Amino acid sequence: QVQLVESGGGLVQPGGSLRLSCAASGGIFSIYAMGWYRQAPGKQRELVASITAGGSTNYVDSVKGRFTISRDNAKNTVYLQMNSLEPEDTAVYYCNARRVRGATRYDYWGVGTQVTVSS
Repeated sequence: QVQLVESGGGLVQPGGSLRLSCAASGGIFSIYAMGWYRQAPGKQRELVASITAGGSTNYVDSVKGRFTISRDNAKNTVYLQMNSLEPEDTAVYYCNARRVRGATRYDYWGVGTQVTVSS
């Protein structure tokens, strides 16, 4: 069982930056694909960025060029560097760990951290 704890959210002005962290415990961190999702009020949860165990990354179009996902396997931590933040980025951000073993997919979630972009 993997436990995930997010941190780094908060209130920031448009154009500002935040770095989210997600600390993992209880599993072999390096074998999991990691992702950051977000959910704004009244909207579905969406995948913002992901990084595979091998380090390949993927981003939703709306954050390309502004957000960067990275992982430090020695620290069992995944990061989301968010630059040039916009009000539309306001949401609860969730960390996800995923592993596929045969026909079974294992998903673990953090409780989320609030990001609010407002002047």
